[in-house]
Amino acid sequence: MARLRAIFFDIDGTLFSTSAFAARARTASIEAMIAAGLQVDRETLLEELEEVIREFSSNYEHHFDKLLLRLPRRATKSLNSDLVVAAGIVAYHQTKFRHLEPFEDVFEVTRRLARTDLILGIITEGLGIKQAEKLVRLKVTPFLSPQAIFISHRMGISKPNPKLYQRACGDLNLRPSECMYVGDNPLLDIDPAKSIGMVTVQVSREDPFEKLRGETTPDHVIQNFWDLAEILSERYEVLVPEVI
Repeated sequence: MARLRAIFFDIDGTLFSTSAFAARARTASIEAMIAAGLQVDRETLLEELEEVIREFSSNYEHHFDKLLLRLPRRATKSLNSDLVVAAGIVAYHQTKFRHLEPFEDVFEVTRRLARTDLILGIITEGLGIKQAEKLVRLKVTPFLSPQAIFISHRMGISKPNPKLYQRACGDLNLRPSECMYVGDNPLLDIDPAKSIGMVTVQVSREDPFEKLRGETTPDHVIQNFWDLAEILSERYEVLVPEVI
């Protein structure tokens, strides 16, 4: 087994609870739009918004505009649609300011790992600034190597293309066998990373992919990052500091 020299992490669902944050932020936005005068009940708006997100993807920048277009005209009668959309946007961003935070164990373990000789990096799917903003708000950037952050839209390669993972290893002059990848999606995270020879770790904390099976089996399955620290110590001879 090659000596482990780097660990790359996914962001969404791995460093923080994507599902919990999304539910809270979308609910806050809907309630703000209703408070701004939108004449539609909360449940209907949430269902319609979820449909918009499924159709246009989570990276689309005009979800609320599309949402209003789909509603009966009576719902927006006598309203300024820009003000309603702005109310939703402000509520969403306020939720980010207040509630976007990493899992507690993620922060503590990555902080300790930053004291080791390992390179800590990111391989994630999404828009460059949007994913980078998450890292800043999660307050984990001090623990990461800036040159080891790879975001799909910045690389021109999207998951699950194994070239994204190969590029990350190659740019750091590392062999895939010297790198570990930690993610939650069997198809987008585990399969492509393992196909090039990386050590793979699947996070099953929230089980959003409980029924999803990939073509490969992860090398390790963890419930939290304390499990990861234990695996690194026992299987890869990485001395994770006990106290900082």
